Amino acid sequence: MTRKFLFVLGSARPEGNSEILARAAAEQLPPDVEQRWLSLAEHPLPDFEDLRHHASGNRARPLPVGDNEALLLEATLDATDIVIVSPLYWYSVSASVKRYLDYWDAWLEVPELGFQDAMKGRALWGVTALAHREEEVAEPLIGTLRYSAAYFPMRFGGVLLGNGTRPGQVLDDTGALARAKTFFAEEPQPARYPYDTQ
Repeated sequence: MTRKFLFVLGSARPEGNSEILARAAAEQLPPDVEQRWLSLAEHPLPDFEDLRHHASGNRARPLPVGDNEALLLEATLDATDIVIVSPLYWYSVSASVKRYLDYWDAWLEVPELGFQDAMKGRALWGVTALAHREEEVAEPLIGTLRYSAAYFPMRFGGVLLGNGTRPGQVLDDTGALARAKTFFAEEPQPARYPYDTQ
């Protein structure tokens, strides 16, 4: 099966450090691997509304058509590998990425999608730039992605971390650029919750 990578850009500014690092990693993918890049700033989603306990009792949602939600849903389901590209904002993913992941919950409630079964076995990755030199501060972001993958369950390829605050500063992080060269060469492993011993 041909691999298809979807890069979901969640920065509040274009061509930020996280995107630069993601593009450095993507340059190493084989030429037959499809790449699609979508910016959540250019394709914003409305605020997520949780209807699971609505007074009507009807949890089912209609299939989105002709809007940013439909575009992102189609791109998500078309990908074998989904790469969340988000700066570390207050120790987790950006607001636009969090909203995108909230919509995964909405898509679970579209009966004809079978979203959970469709996502099983796909791979989730992350790329982030952070201002701290101490990479452990990114653990909340890593946990968000790992446990989101574990729910379905998907495979998890980990998170490529780089250091940078000012635009382009991640290019000074030679360690991150070295890791970018082999990041997607690693085989993503089944995502697990900490309590899952199977």
